[in-house]
Amino acid sequence: MRHQGRVAIVTGAARGIGLAIAERLGGEGAHVVMVDRLQDEIADSGKRLAGRGLSVEAIAADVVQSEAPKSIVEGVLARHGRLDILINNAGIAPKHGGKKALVNEVTLDEWQEVLAVNLTSVFLLCQAAITPMKESGWGRIINMSSVAARAKSDISGSAYCASKAGVIGFSRVLAAEVGSAGICVNCIAPGRIMTPLAAVAGEAVNNDYISLIPVGRLGQPEDIAGVASFLASDDASFVTGAVIDVNGGSYMA
Repeated sequence: MRHQGRVAIVTGAARGIGLAIAERLGGEGAHVVMVDRLQDEIADSGKRLAGRGLSVEAIAADVVQSEAPKSIVEGVLARHGRLDILINNAGIAPKHGGKKALVNEVTLDEWQEVLAVNLTSVFLLCQAAITPMKESGWGRIINMSSVAARAKSDISGSAYCASKAGVIGFSRVLAAEVGSAGICVNCIAPGRIMTPLAAVAGEAVNNDYISLIPVGRLGQPEDIAGVASFLASDDASFVTGAVIDVNGGSYMA
């Protein structure tokens, strides 16, 4: 029960990595506020975890809406009086016929939408969260990046890669600013994880990817959840500004 008494926000929590993280933190004692814009799915996922005895609440909200991040954090503080853990996991990676758009094919609307979801929402949620964390003298912020921010990608488009690289740069700046207040800020950079987002690329693409992974399999959401649990804990009190690569060895920094 390493997170007993903690209150956490997890975005993109309706399925995939976000759901696995919410389940892991909840199973280790945290009260988890699950956020996703997929209204029916987040409600169902919240009910499922609550039915297993985990302390969770599901909120349907779109983190792209400029006032949503502040409203989410303020609501958590009003209901629980604290916010200890923020995990920014919401993300999109548009595909066209199962493939990325080349740079000269990406529309401005697509570019702006990807950055809004993957990067701007991270900025806004962090901005809202750091004040209550500073007041308590303890906090953990975990921002989801990607192996696509660490090396070239034949699968992910330019907007996605740029947004996830931006997450790393932003997180390092924030880590330096708030470390003295007891807040640790880190990134997780997943490799190929079997989620609904990865499934869009198609079975053939995902199977081909296995040949690039030394451990010989695709990742599972639970692989990311375990790392997130560590980074959200007291055990990670001397880890900040780091990027933890979780990719089975397909990329080695």
